[in-house]
Amino acid sequence: MALIAGPTASGKSDLAVELAHALAERGGRAVVVNADSAQVYRDLAILSARPTPPDMRGVEHRLFGTWDGALACSAAEWAAAARQEIAQAHQAGAVPILVGGTGLYLRTLLDGIAPVPPIDQQVREEIRAMSTPAAWEALQREDPERSLALNPGDRARVARALEVVRSTGRSLGHWQQQSEGGIGTSVALHPLVLLPEREPLYARCEARFARMVENGAADEVAALLARGLSPELPVMRAIGVREMAGWLGGEWTREEAITRGGQATRNYAKRQYTWFRNQPPADWPRSLITPRWHDHFATLLQN
Repeated sequence: MALIAGPTASGKSDLAVELAHALAERGGRAVVVNADSAQVYRDLAILSARPTPPDMRGVEHRLFGTWDGALACSAAEWAAAARQEIAQAHQAGAVPILVGGTGLYLRTLLDGIAPVPPIDQQVREEIRAMSTPAAWEALQREDPERSLALNPGDRARVARALEVVRSTGRSLGHWQQQSEGGIGTSVALHPLVLLPEREPLYARCEARFARMVENGAADEVAALLARGLSPELPVMRAIGVREMAGWLGGEWTREEAITRGGQATRNYAKRQYTWFRNQPPADWPRSLITPRWHDHFATLLQN
C-alpha cells in the first residue's frame, strides 16, 4: 500500500494519480483512497479541493464525497471504511494509494483506535457549556500532560481530552496506549510525506482559496447554510465555510472573505506541516520536491 501525506496544497492528489498511471504502465492497477477529513463530505466539493473527474484522469477514487454533511465522520468511522476499501483493492489485485493530510485519520487507520469507554452524557454537556479558556484551565489541572500537546484554542480537542479524564478517571493518553484495530503492521507500507518549501506552499494556499471563490465556493456554502445544520458539525467548521458565510451574511466584503479564507488555509497548512514533520515515524521519507518521486516508490513500482 502506498501512502502520500502532507499539508494542503502540497500536490498529494496529483502525485497519487501520477503513481497510479505509473503502476498501470507496468501492468498494475491502483485505487486512490481519500484520507482528508473535508473531502469525505459530499457538500464540500469546491472548498475541500476534492479531485474532479478530469483531475482523476480515469483512476478509481474511493471515499471522496461519501458522507452527507449532516453526519459527522469520525476518525474511527473513516478508518473502518478505509480498511474495507483497502481490503477490497488487495483482493482485486490492485494497489491502494492512501492520500490525504488528516493526521488523526492516518494514525487511527495505521495504529488503531483507543478503546475509550462511552462518555457520561452529563459530563459531556457540562464541558460543552464551558468556555474554551475555562476548559483549557481545567485540562491543565486534570490532565497536564495532555494539555502540553494541545493548542489552548483548539476547543474540540481540549473538550475531548477533558471529558475523557472526567468521565473515565483516566487520561486520553492512557487509553491511546491501548489502541486496537490498526493495520500498520499487517500491510507492506510505502509512505511518502510531501513537505514543500513553506513560503511557496503558503502562496499556493492563498491562490487556491481565491480560485475556489471564483469557482463558486459561495454558492456551495449558501446551499450548505440552507440545510440548517448544526454549527458544531465538522462540515460547518471546515475551512472556508465561515469565511464565505460571513460574506453572504454581510459581515465583511468579498475581498475580506478571500483574505480571511486564504489566511485560514495558511494557518491550517502550518499546523499540518508541523505535524507531518514531527509525528510520523522517523523512517518515513520526507520530500521537499516531487520530481524524483519514482525513487521513493521504486520498490512498489518494481513489484
